[in-house]
Amino acid sequence: MSLFVQKFGGTSVGTTDRIKAVAEKVAGFRDNGHDIVVVVSAMSGETNRLIDLAKSIQDSPDPREMDVLVSTGEQVTIALLCMALKEKGYDARSYTGGQVRILTDGSHMKARIQEIDVDNMRADLSAGRVVVVAGFQGVDDTGNITTLGRGGSDTTGVALAAALKADECQIYTDVDGVYTTDPRVVAKAKRLERITFEEMLEMASLGSKVLQIRSVEFAGKYNVPLRVLSSFADGPGTLITLDEENQSMEQPVVSGIAFNRDEAKISILGVPDAPGVASKILAPIGDANVEIDVIVQNVAADKTNDLTFTVNRSDVAKARAVLEVVAKELGAREVITDAKIVKVSIVGVGMRSHAGVASTMFKALAAENINIQMITTSEIKISVIIDERYLELAVRALHTAFGLDA
Repeated sequence: MSLFVQKFGGTSVGTTDRIKAVAEKVAGFRDNGHDIVVVVSAMSGETNRLIDLAKSIQDSPDPREMDVLVSTGEQVTIALLCMALKEKGYDARSYTGGQVRILTDGSHMKARIQEIDVDNMRADLSAGRVVVVAGFQGVDDTGNITTLGRGGSDTTGVALAAALKADECQIYTDVDGVYTTDPRVVAKAKRLERITFEEMLEMASLGSKVLQIRSVEFAGKYNVPLRVLSSFADGPGTLITLDEENQSMEQPVVSGIAFNRDEAKISILGVPDAPGVASKILAPIGDANVEIDVIVQNVAADKTNDLTFTVNRSDVAKARAVLEVVAKELGAREVITDAKIVKVSIVGVGMRSHAGVASTMFKALAAENINIQMITTSEIKISVIIDERYLELAVRALHTAFGLDA
C-alpha cells in the first residue's frame, strides 16, 4: 500500500461531471488499497470570475481581501469532491489551507509555505478516509488567509507530499505527460517516460507549461517524485526524479526542445566603454520591475559598447522608456527594439558528458538558413534567439537533429 498525493487542476474539475470523474479515479486507487490525499484547484474560470468581481468594485483590490475572496474557489471544489466520493460510498473529509494549517508568511497573493501540520491528515488516513485539501492557499501566523500565487495548487500538492513523505505526487492535467516538445508543433514529439528535476526546471523556465517552476523546485529540494498524468485518459505519464535515478546507457544527449514566444529584444548602441556601464544600464531596468533574460555585450573598435538583452514582450515599451533616459545620460547613440523574436532551447542532462552538442544545434539551424541572433548556455541547456518566422521550422529541425523523432 502506498500513499499518493494527487493534484487536479481547474480543467480537471471544471464541471460537476468532471468532479464525479475525479472521484471515480480516486476510488480506483482506494480500491487498490492506497492512501490518497487529493489537492484541487478552483473550477476552471472561477478564479478569473472572482477577480473580475473584485475589480468591478475596486480598481486595485486590497491584497488581504483578494486572498479572502479568491480562496473561496477551491473551497467549493473540495466540498463537491467530498460529496461525490461519499455518494460512491467512500469516506472523505475536506480541508481548507487554514484548516490543515498550511502556515505561510504574510505576503498576500504570493505567500511562501513555512510549515505544514500533518496530524489531522494522518489521523484521517489511518481511519480510511480520503483527505481533500484546497490548493493555492494557506494561513499566516495571525490567522489571515493567504494565497500562494501562480502555480500555487501544484506547490500545495508537492508540499503536502513532502510533509507526509508520500511515495509519489501525481499532477493530473489535460496532457498525458511531458513531451520532447509541443506535439502541436512537431507531430513526431514523444512522451518522455522519465525526466530529471533539472531538465524539467529548465523546460518550465524556457516555456513548457506542463508544470509551474516553483512546484518543480520544491519537489527537487525535498526529493518528492513527481508524475504528470492525464485526467482524461489512462497511462503511465512522465516521472520526474533526481538525476542519478534517471541515468542509463540509453540516456539521450538532449531530452527536449523548449521554446518561448513571449520574447522581445532591446539594444542600446554606442555606449562608452567604461567600468560600471552595464550596471548603469541594467539597474534602472530592474528598478522598473522588468525581468531580463538573455544578455549580450559587444565592444566595438571605437571603444564603445553595444548591449542587447531580452525581456517579456509586455515589458518592452516600459523597458524602452527607461533606456531612452539612460541613453541620454550615458551619451549612447540610440536604443532599438525588436518584438518579432523567439527563444528556442535544447535541454538535457546528457549534455554534461557529450561534446559537440552546440555544433550539432548550430549546423541544424544553418541547414535551414536560420540566423542566430543571440546565444546563452547553462550546463544542461543551450538557448538561441531567432526570428519568430522560423520558430516551428527550428523546433522541427532540432527535434530531428538530436534523434528525438525516433
